[in-house]
Amino acid sequence: VILENHYVMPQCSPTRSSLMSGRHAIRTGYWLGNSSPYEEWGLKLNETTMAEMFRRNGYDTHAIGKWHCGYYSWKHTPAQRGFDTFLGFYNGAQRYFKHFRGKYMDFRWNYYDENGTFVDDLLYNMTDEYNTNIFSDRAVSLISEHDHKNPLFLYLSYASPHHPFEASEEDIDEYTGHMKRTSKVRKTYAAMVSVMDRGIGEVVKALEANNMRDNTLIVFFSDNGAVMEFPGSNYPLRGGKHSLHEGGVKAVSFVNSPMLGVTGYVNTNLHHVTDWYTTFQALAGDKPEEADKLQLEVDGLNIWESISQNKSSGRSEVLLNLRTPEQLAPDFHDEHHIEEIEKDGKLDLTLDDLYVIRSENWKLYSGKYMVQGWSPKNGDDDSHGVATVMEGVRLYDLSADPREENNVAEEHPVVVEEIMGKMPGYKEKVVWIATRTESSDAVQDKVWTPWVEL
Repeated sequence: VILENHYVMPQCSPTRSSLMSGRHAIRTGYWLGNSSPYEEWGLKLNETTMAEMFRRNGYDTHAIGKWHCGYYSWKHTPAQRGFDTFLGFYNGAQRYFKHFRGKYMDFRWNYYDENGTFVDDLLYNMTDEYNTNIFSDRAVSLISEHDHKNPLFLYLSYASPHHPFEASEEDIDEYTGHMKRTSKVRKTYAAMVSVMDRGIGEVVKALEANNMRDNTLIVFFSDNGAVMEFPGSNYPLRGGKHSLHEGGVKAVSFVNSPMLGVTGYVNTNLHHVTDWYTTFQALAGDKPEEADKLQLEVDGLNIWESISQNKSSGRSEVLLNLRTPEQLAPDFHDEHHIEEIEKDGKLDLTLDDLYVIRSENWKLYSGKYMVQGWSPKNGDDDSHGVATVMEGVRLYDLSADPREENNVAEEHPVVVEEIMGKMPGYKEKVVWIATRTESSDAVQDKVWTPWVEL
């Protein structure tokens, strides 16, 4: 089932933090953007991760691939946030063969040994092996060896096709021989996607071989749209990664399972990345009120009937982002809102107003926001359009104008007023933060490593 209206955030960390917590970026603090490698910032420890939720319901839990939800302390790393094991990298990108971010190593296997000791095994022995293949092989191994006495939650988070663009010459030749008139980088990009697709096929075969396929739900989606300047394409949508245009936040997404009652169609219901947490909670029979750790209020909806029966998702709007200068201002000291403020952190008071939301088929922009052009139909054409900054109110009717070409704000002042009236309710939920501090201690012995003791 293809999910036509599945929304995420326009960057990696904000989407991933919302997936893991079931809470919107305005609540996790990730409305400000990605975690950088040196930042003392991550998904807060009072958040109950999806892995913790599954584990308390008897699931084996494993994470593979890209984390990018913060790692400044060991407590923020995946194997200490509910996953039994983690094989992958903490940062947002790495070299596919060398497994370095910049000049430093970021590739490891984390787990607790039989004595309960946490292990951080740096995988230097896998240098020159392609990480997409490593991740697929790890997933296949976990599935093949899985003991049926426990259910399984597997978080397979490929890096592909995130930059840097790398693939073996063998795979480039195999998958792009038909692409006669195109650039080498676009051929590489196509090969990266194809190798990932091949790996997903191997995962499905492993599920079938271990008699797990009939009771498995596969959810696939991107954490943001393709970058406009790079060889990916969001055609026919406007914009890409970093922007709140449809091409940046409407993610490629599908679900696949024998458990689905209706299949083989395009589901046009409205969905958001936070909905997966709530949906999985329901499927797992979770009772958060009985958990030892306090479960914070989640923002997602249970969309099982939507994806399995094509019934209503119950969702009529999706907040894409909200920020105001006050969210970083020192005047707010309500302990309910301020989170992880560093006492020596420098406050950034330059943040601009931004409020972008989809309500029914209307999409409204207000404040100051990035504006991008459109991906060309021919992917070999690099004329993506230059990103600019625009202020003011813009309104699009996505039912008639999915490419966001015609601003109809002046023609529909009542609609604008109604949607703008929703903003105060969202402001009540915003977590106020200070500028996230950075430290060179993130690199130790030429390895990206947690550096803060908590």
